Amino acid sequence: MSAVLAILVFLLTLILVIWQPRNLSIGWSACGGALLALLVGVVHFNDVIEVASIIWNATLAFVAIIIISLILDHIGFFEWAALHMALIARGNGIRMFIFISILGALISAFFANDGGALILTPIVLAMVRALNFDERRVFPFVIASGFIADTTSLPLVVSNLVNIVSADFFGVSFGKYALHMIIPTVFSLFASIAVLYLYFRKDWPAHYQLRDLKKPATVLKDIRMFHISWFVLTVLVIGYFLSSLVKIPVSFIALAIAAIFLFLGSRSSAIHTVKILKSAPWSIVFFSLGMYVVVYGLRNAGLIHLLAGVIEEGTRGGLFTGTLMMGFLSAILSAAMNNLPTVMINALSIHATSISGVMHQALVYANVIGADLGPKMTPIGSLATLLWLHVLSEKGIKIRWGQYFKIGIVITLPVLFMTLFGAYLSILIFG
Repeated sequence: MSAVLAILVFLLTLILVIWQPRNLSIGWSACGGALLALLVGVVHFNDVIEVASIIWNATLAFVAIIIISLILDHIGFFEWAALHMALIARGNGIRMFIFISILGALISAFFANDGGALILTPIVLAMVRALNFDERRVFPFVIASGFIADTTSLPLVVSNLVNIVSADFFGVSFGKYALHMIIPTVFSLFASIAVLYLYFRKDWPAHYQLRDLKKPATVLKDIRMFHISWFVLTVLVIGYFLSSLVKIPVSFIALAIAAIFLFLGSRSSAIHTVKILKSAPWSIVFFSLGMYVVVYGLRNAGLIHLLAGVIEEGTRGGLFTGTLMMGFLSAILSAAMNNLPTVMINALSIHATSISGVMHQALVYANVIGADLGPKMTPIGSLATLLWLHVLSEKGIKIRWGQYFKIGIVITLPVLFMTLFGAYLSILIFG
């Protein structure tokens, strides 16, 4: 009976999170599910305390990173960078696509996939429309901006919320995580560029006029803050890696930098501090807590052990087979029911197995890769994708769910395979 209740609570919560009736916040939906799980007895108050101890670092770090990215966006930093990419491409449409993809990968790496998709996409869209591309040639750049944001959100713990959740759960340090994700990220970036180019090979613009582009310096809203931002970013990156050495939670580093940046920006007319604080994804804090509590209901009902058995069986074919199995399992579940609950369920399942050593590490990283890339197969795979589609619709680009699924699954599967192959090589090299 407890298993049935746990499943029903999970499904109801998931439906509300994805559907968002009457713009119901995802935080309220998840916390409502957690409260229901408590009331029907599938979780207990001690579980809530345990969940809070697991997710607090991940969610606060994520919020801080988004605040930093919003400040940079207000300054004009990302638009300045995108225009430079277009200028460096010297009027070649394919080169511009490649450089914009690399820029998107860098933004996702340091400012999370949400920052990459939700901030860069409108900038790229405005830029290519200013170049007088027709909608057929605009569409590939739009898809590429959203796709690259997720497929390259692997390299750092802070690049994706699911990365932080998994790293915290398994006690993987910032430096160790980055070391193991270097090769998969390179494979993912090159595979993404290649697959996107081939899929839209007839639609990429051959050339464009440089005179139609804005001068990068003209989009900067505050030169003083622009110069300060380079110093802030340098300190942020150094802080990320120092957090591993001095055993400081990464959220402490990110929050401290965000607070200093906000304080410095409060004296700038270009930065609306109150607006930025209101725009920060505070609902993610409550969503993470509530959703994880609901997932704990599945664990308490014994359902996690069923999945643990499937994972153990899938590793019998060796390291490469186990890596592929875990990655594709995570990707399919993420596409079907959203990536955050997926990475949580899979982390608990991996922990419940008797697998150790190199295979255990492979499962941990493959789970993250699947949860980062798998959501691109469906519109409901991640909250970032749902928000991205909403932003596009407001900009006059409507992508039907059927159209998205057709593109998403064709593009994602080969990139996922190559990235998991990169993870397999990384495990062989670094152990």
